[in-house]
Amino acid sequence: MRRLAAALTAALALGVGLTACGESDPVADNATGDTREITHAMGTTRVPADPKRVVVLDTDKIDTALSLGVTPVGAATAGEARSWPTYLGEERLAGIKEVGVLTEPDLEAINALKPDLILGSKFRQEKFYDELAAIAPTVFTEKVGVTWKENFLLDGQALGRQQQARDLLTAYEQRAKEFGAGLGDAAARKISIVRFIPGNIRVYGPESFSGIVVGDTGLGRPQRQLLDGKEDRRFDLVSPERINEVDGDVIFVTAYGEKAAGEQAKVTAGSLWRRLPAVRAGNAHVVSDEVWMTGIGVGAANKILDDLAKHLTA
Repeated sequence: MRRLAAALTAALALGVGLTACGESDPVADNATGDTREITHAMGTTRVPADPKRVVVLDTDKIDTALSLGVTPVGAATAGEARSWPTYLGEERLAGIKEVGVLTEPDLEAINALKPDLILGSKFRQEKFYDELAAIAPTVFTEKVGVTWKENFLLDGQALGRQQQARDLLTAYEQRAKEFGAGLGDAAARKISIVRFIPGNIRVYGPESFSGIVVGDTGLGRPQRQLLDGKEDRRFDLVSPERINEVDGDVIFVTAYGEKAAGEQAKVTAGSLWRRLPAVRAGNAHVVSDEVWMTGIGVGAANKILDDLAKHLTA
């Protein structure tokens, strides 16, 4: 027993020595055996170096995992949409098990999948963190939307694919910049982003996911949608009677779920909508809510660039 204890002590000392001699990359610094230490919104968690059974609890994390070549074993769905982002492709989504909705994950279903890593969001699932962490190592991002790039890199780190995440983000940003430069005076073109959700109409500002993507191209926004002076510059509400406030040179419109799509159809059939200069000019375009609003990942961001290219360079 004494020899065994001595051997273990020597092995531990050797491991500590090797770690101290590691590279400056924080992921390498925190590596111990086949686990890594990740600092996130809820603290510090040791995760597998190469997780194999990942459960994701937000739509951005489905996008992130699949973009990085990881197919989750389980995923939560977005409430009204009741689905995962179809733009990711049916084949890539095949075999993923549903584990509740974003704001109410199904803990029993998650536990049954025997995950080795859970990715979630403090913004949506903070009250479930302790129960999730008891099932498997759990990493939470802080916010949604405004921090989508930071979230992508953190989730990439947790998945053991940090460099790949950096490369994909850099490629997206370069593409956005080059697209905007190709438009000439991009800032002079004011892009309006409008979303119908059940009972409300929103205009999206510069700190929303889609607003950030449009901003990355250098395209301009209507003054109303800059949300100057607002504490929350992600979105603001507009009533059907004040629909003139959504106008811009080009309007992109989405609807969250079937009920909202019905409300959208009613408003856009009305005279106030039809009188908008962008509508009269044929510059109002219905686009995917999954892409522009709930995707919130590098895959969705590239799809937004696809839409911009389709409608602004035709």
